[in-house]
Formats: sequence, C-alpha cells, structure tokens
Amino acid sequence: MVTPVARRHVVEYIKQTHSLSERRACKLSNLDRSSFRYQPMPDKNNELRKRLRELAEQRRKFGAPRLHTMLRREGHLINHKRTERLYREEGLSLRLKKRKKRISHLRTVMDKPERINQHWSMDFVSDSLYNGRRFRVLTVVDDFSRECPALEADHSLTGKRVTRVLDRVALTRGLPVAITVDNGPEFISKAVDLWAYTNGVRLRFIQPGKPTQNAYIESFNGKFRDECLNDNVFISLQSAQKIIETWRQDYNSERPHSSLNDLTPNEFVKIIEKEQKTEKPKLNLVLM
Repeated sequence: MVTPVARRHVVEYIKQTHSLSERRACKLSNLDRSSFRYQPMPDKNNELRKRLRELAEQRRKFGAPRLHTMLRREGHLINHKRTERLYREEGLSLRLKKRKKRISHLRTVMDKPERINQHWSMDFVSDSLYNGRRFRVLTVVDDFSRECPALEADHSLTGKRVTRVLDRVALTRGLPVAITVDNGPEFISKAVDLWAYTNGVRLRFIQPGKPTQNAYIESFNGKFRDECLNDNVFISLQSAQKIIETWRQDYNSERPHSSLNDLTPNEFVKIIEKEQKTEKPKLNLVLM
C-alpha cells in the first residue's frame, strides 16, 4: 500500500521530470491536492518525549504506568493514554519473560498490619562482585508503610551482625512488635533469639519451603533485585554498599508504590502521622 507521504514524493518527481502542473501531477498520482499541500503540525510532545526517555533511561525497569506517575509528580498533567502512546512510539516497551503457568496452590492469607512498626519482615539476598566474589544483603521492610529501614551488604552477615543492624535502626524509628523471618541459620541463632527476648520483639518463623508466608519481603526482594542488583555492576564491596544505600533512599523517598496509591513510603508515613496528630483523643470514662 502506497502511503500519502510516498505519493507526495511521486507528485514532486512528476512535476520536476515532466514539467507538469500540480493539478495534473496529483491527478496522475491519485492524490488529492489538499493532501499534497498539507503541512504537518509541529510535535507538541517533544519535551514530554525527551523527559520520558530520560526517565526510562534512569529507571530501566519502570513500565508505562509507573513512568506516568513520575511524570505527573513532576507537574506534567497528562492522561495515562497519552503516556502509553508516547511510550510505545519511543520503543521503550520492556521485554518481559512470560512465566510458565503452574498448578495453583492454596494461598496463605497474610495478617494485614494496621500501623507503622507493627510488623517487619527480614530476609537475605545474594549477588556477586565484578571479580566473582559473592556478597549478601540483609533486607528489612516495614509491612505497613513498605519502608525499607535498612539494607546491609557484606561478605559475611552473622546473627550478631543482624542484631547490630536492628539496634542501629531502632535509634531512629524504634522497634516493631513482631518480625517475620525464615528458618535461616542467622535468624535462628542464639544472638538473634536473645536480642528479640531482651527487646520484647516476637519472631515469627515461616514454615520451611513456604516463602509465600513472608510475601512482603519477597515482593520487596524482587523489586530490589530487578531494579538495583541486576541493573548495576559492582566493582568492589564499598561501591556495592554505596549503590545499594542510594537505591534504598530513592526507594523510600522517590519511587511511587502502587499499593500506597502511587505514594512513596515516606509520603505515606507523613500522611499517617498527620492523621494521627489530628485525631481527637478518646476520653476514658470512669464509672463510679
């Protein structure tokens, strides 16, 4: 099929080669004269396209919905359909692997936290440096606010190291009522057990081979690996610690979270704290 643009080139060729008028050349090319004279309007989305490409380059694992949220946070009041159209036209679509369908199993109903510092989740994620040496990262998440209080990276992370990380976090935000962990040797160690007893924190151990019982941290670990570990090359442990900490701060303060109505964890916490301050205290009536 010959496009109108190609026909316009044909008309120009006929006019110049055979010295014909525009009317005659358009008639021979079966092109309307108004179509030949049409001048395309300048693209009003140039700045938007440029910013969309920049955001997609900075956040390579973000799809159109989350990039749309980032644009709106910057003041671009546009419809999501417009963002999706420009996203496709710029060739920014992610190539995702299709997951194989598996036999469905009974899902575990998670306890839904109702306040900050009620439930935390912890786990370990492993990766390697450029020279092939492995390192591990202790991941900690507040199940209610989706905040990440700490990401501790090192070649060796023992139970005592885990307690030191929790003590450090407790200085700025306090301790939770309960922490959900798996049955790894660090979490079942005497050091962590003594720390939990001393600080009045309850450890909730999931069943072996049941990662769905710790779904909050598993979801976070997926984002952490996809957006940070898989997207960076770590030359040394120090560079890995710096990159991981930068990502943690960005996750808490800049990255919109779909489960928080596209708010960042820090923004969500501020709203919750503001609501708690405005609530009127309940009167305790003593019956005589």
